[in-house]
This record gives sequence, C-alpha cells and structure tokens, in this order.
Amino acid sequence: MSDFHHGEQDPDRFRNRILVSGGLVLLCFLLLFGRFFYLQVLQHEYYATRAESNRISLVPVMPNRGNIVDRNGQVLARNYSAFTLEITPSKTLGLEETIDSLDEIVDIQLKDRRRFKRLLEESKNFESIPIRTRLTDEEVARFAAHRYRFPGVEVKARLFRQYPENTLAAHAIGYISRINAKDKENIEAAGHEANYKGTEHIGKVGLEAHYEYELHGTAGYEQVEVDAGGRAVRVLSQTAPLPGNNLTLTLDAKLQKVAENAFGGRRGSLTAIDPSSGAVLALVSSPAFDPNLFVDGIRFDDWDELNNHPDKPLLNRAIYSTYPPGSTFKPLMALAALSTGKRTPGQAIADPGYFNFGNRRFMDDKVGGHGMVDMHKSIVVSCNTYYYVLANDMGIDNIARFMGELGLGRRTEIDIPGEATGILPSPEWKQKRFKKREQQKWYSGETISVGIGQGYNAYSTLQMAHALSNILNYGKVFRPHLVHSITNPTTGEVRMVESQPVRQVALKPEHVDVIKRGMAGVVLEGTGSRAFAGAPYTSGGKTGTAQVFSLKSGQKYVAGQLRERLRDHSWYVAFAPVDQPKIVVAVMVENGGFGAQSAAPIARQVFDYHLTGKLPGGPAPEVDAPEGSEAAELIEDSHEAD
Repeated sequence: MSDFHHGEQDPDRFRNRILVSGGLVLLCFLLLFGRFFYLQVLQHEYYATRAESNRISLVPVMPNRGNIVDRNGQVLARNYSAFTLEITPSKTLGLEETIDSLDEIVDIQLKDRRRFKRLLEESKNFESIPIRTRLTDEEVARFAAHRYRFPGVEVKARLFRQYPENTLAAHAIGYISRINAKDKENIEAAGHEANYKGTEHIGKVGLEAHYEYELHGTAGYEQVEVDAGGRAVRVLSQTAPLPGNNLTLTLDAKLQKVAENAFGGRRGSLTAIDPSSGAVLALVSSPAFDPNLFVDGIRFDDWDELNNHPDKPLLNRAIYSTYPPGSTFKPLMALAALSTGKRTPGQAIADPGYFNFGNRRFMDDKVGGHGMVDMHKSIVVSCNTYYYVLANDMGIDNIARFMGELGLGRRTEIDIPGEATGILPSPEWKQKRFKKREQQKWYSGETISVGIGQGYNAYSTLQMAHALSNILNYGKVFRPHLVHSITNPTTGEVRMVESQPVRQVALKPEHVDVIKRGMAGVVLEGTGSRAFAGAPYTSGGKTGTAQVFSLKSGQKYVAGQLRERLRDHSWYVAFAPVDQPKIVVAVMVENGGFGAQSAAPIARQVFDYHLTGKLPGGPAPEVDAPEGSEAAELIEDSHEAD
C-alpha cells in the first residue's frame, strides 16, 4: 500500500519541478533580454561612441615653432630638419631586443635609452618615439641597409631648434628645453593642455619663455584607426598644424655683437635703449652661454660647468643683478633738487673737501675740495660734497619719492622674465627689509650715503638706462621692450608692439636741459673726456664707481692691493647725440675699477658703431683713471651715522 501511494505522488512532484525549472529559465531569459535591451537600445549611443573611440585614436602633429629675427632680419632662433631614428612599440617583435640590435648599427647611449623609456611611459604604443636624434648621413645609410631586420623602426625627418649665433644675445633670446612636471602644471593652469599633447619642448627663459604661446603654434591631429592590439591600421583624416608666429626684435644683432665683444670676457652688463620708444637695442650679460646646449637636454658635464662656474654665465646680469650706481646717481639727484625746489642751477656751495655730519666726516674725491661748486660743476667734476649737502637738505622721503617716479626700485616690465626690482632705500623699505627693531630705524647719515649713489641703493643697468631715458623724454615713460612686431606666417598679418607712453612724470624741460648740459660737460671736460676724445658726435655721460665692500674709517682704497673680486664696480651711463638722443646706454663692469677706466670705453664702442657704423678692432681698452675720480666715495661707509 505504501509503495503505491508514493508512486501516485511522483508525477505531481515532477510536474512541479518542471514548472519551477521552466520559471527559472524564463526568468533568466527575461533578465538577459532586459540587459540586452538596456545595452543595445537604451545605452546604444554611449557604447557606440566608446567603441568608435577605441577604434579611432587622435595622434597630435606638432607645429613648427616660430622664428626669431633681429630688427634687420638676421636670424637668431630658427628650426632645422634632421633625421631621427624612431620606434613604434606596437609594431616591434621585442622592444628591448630591437634596441640592443639597433645599438650594433647606430650608437645608442645610456641617455638615449633613458629618454626613450620616459617618453614611452607618456605615449601610446602606436605612436612613434625617437630613440636617437640628429643622425648623420652615414648612420642613416647604415640603418637603411639593415631596414628589413627592424619592423616598427624607421628614420623620420623632424624639426629641431637652433640658435645660429650661439652665445649672441643668449640671455635675451633664452632657450627651449624638454617639458618637466612644473611646465605641465603651468600649461594646464593656462588652459593650453590640448595644444601641447605630444609636445616635448617649451621655452624656459628669455623671449622663448615670455612669448611661448605666440611661438608654439597650434597642434594638428591625425585620426588613426587601430586594431584591438592598439596597432595603427590606417589614417582616416588629418588636420594640419598651424605654425607659430615669428618675432621681429628691436635688437640690432651687429650692435649686440659689438657690445658683447667690447667686454672682452669681463663680467658685467650693458643695456642700450632708444629713448623715443623704449626699444631695447642691445642687452648684454657677460659672460654668456650657448643656448644650443639645452635644446635636446643638456649633458650633465655641461650643466655642472655652467651652474658652478664662478662667473655665473647663466645669470642675466642686465635685468637681475643690481649694484650701487655710484656717481651715475648724481645727475638724477640734481634733477630731483631742481624739481623739488631745493636748488637752482646757479646756487653754489663752498667745498672744503669734506662734509661734517654729527661726529662723522664724509670725504670728497679731491683733497682740499673743488672750491665753489654750482650744479653744472657738481656733475662735471663729480663733487661728493655738493651731493652730501643736497641729500641732507632734501631728506630721504623726497629722494625716494622722486627716484621712484623715474622708475628706480620697481620693475620696468620688460618682456622677458626674471627682472629684479632693485633697491630704492627709504624708511618704509628698511622697516620691511629688517626684522629687528634696532635695524629698522632710518639714520640721517644713511641719507648722506644715498645722495652719492652708495648705501642701500642697488639697481640694474636696465633700470638705470630706463631712468635716464625717462629724463631725456622730458618725463614720458615708455616700457622697455625687445619685440618690435609679431608676424603670423600663415596669414601674413603683422602686429606691432605698442610704443606709446605708459605714464608721465612731471618734469620741466628747462630742468632736464640743465642735466643734459652737465652730462655733456662730463664728456667734454670731465671724467669721460679721455674715453670719448675725438668722437665725431656729441654725447653726454656720467661715470660711477660702486664699492664692493666697506673700508675701515680713514682707510684708502688701493685696487692693486685687493683681490680682483673685491675691487670696485665700474659704471657709465650716457646718451647721444646730445640735442636729439637716439641711444641711451648703461654699462657696468664688475670689479672694473673707476667708471672712466672700464665702462666708458665700452660705451664709446657702442656709440661709434650705432652712430657712425665704425667697427672696433677688438675689446674696449681700459683708459687711465683721470685725476679727481670717484675714489674718495669709498673712503667711508656711513650706514650707522646719525
């Protein structure tokens, strides 16, 4: 009975199991159908786009970088074509084995392998990556004979940056080098990330850096179809790149060469400006460097030599290094006195050869003094006593206010990076400069030192040339600039750099003319007369000597008894012709001694070429120091006098 009853229940159980199993199968099919409907219908557009992007990749095509030429069309930075050995990783049978085999045919150094590895990490495997650049014709021929052995390896022609004049104007032109992490951050912050895909180089300093986005151009793209392994199948379409804009400079390359050669390897700087527009005619920092060393990644030995050289060739002295201006500051002090009403041109003082202030005696440059000295004579003979008295009468606030209006102690906003502000001393500046309360106090004796261009005063040759240009323009201030125009090579459109005054300083023409006559007197009968003897043009100038260290009270400066780097700096600021100035020059020779000895002869060669076309036969020679030079400025340091 029990067996019979169990058998009657089996069909029911079987049917239930069939129904449950069928339901589960149906549910699975419904789920699969729902998922299929979601993917194929509802998400069709999204996945179709992703599939297309997997099939098609965009390969950037780099634009040609813009050229840089001087005012006469001489090329200072350009591109040239050279052969490069490149590997497409996705097409090679074995990457390391391929490189090792290539090394048997073409010299591949460790630095090449390191660069390739870095680029490989940043690239897609279907992109062509250089393993060796700038192949010789012999190397190209050797590889061509073995080309069949290396699938995925080919020789391509690429453009490289070149500075054909090597060290000429290197600090102004700057250089390009490989993009680093900081450069990438700057590119992203500027919103140019897409335009730099695949770009390996960027401007680092000078004009190459300041005008980077003008010079770079617009990247093009190739639409490349790739297979599942990432291998390129074919090029679907191309968007041609747009070349970068070309820069035409205000610099005169021949004048620049004359100025650089005039230094003869001595350390220093020179800035030459057209005062009517602010156009920089020459910008010299000596010694210089070869920017070609940086283009493809500078070698360690070269970098170590440049970076650790005692003469600091990478330092742009013309815009960054600042020095006390010495007596070149005196014409500016005289103009400040006229403008503030503290002096008239004919007002004279009796110079006994010193100025007593408190318990300190500030010595003149001439024992026994210069007798009666008015403003014109004070500039011509560089009378210290006159400016000791004047500085004390004017006070530091009036001095700082007027010099600031002329552009000292502030950036000129020249169109290359790295400019220093300089130091225009004042009580406010001193409070910010020093942390200790006793150091923050301004002493009256410090004003005396400021009056002759010593003390805390510190300016670059760019700032001094700029200030003198502002005076000669009767207060019209132009921004110094190195670029004259920007040209689009595709359309031919030329954009001129504006040469309009950016502000106006209130100067009276009759006051400016007094200063011009005084500086002309320096050349005719003063400390600049020997350097400019026989010049076929008129010029005005002012020599200056800046102390490097403070002498003890009563100690006399004797250059021959000091180490070369402890000797005084040599200054000369000048303009020519006197009636209608076409050029303003500020020259500073580190440890060059008196201004008339080292700096003035350099200015003479620059003026000779610019105004007459005369080429010098060699570096500017030193001239004998004239009697009554600025040596006595250095006898005493009055920083703590009260």
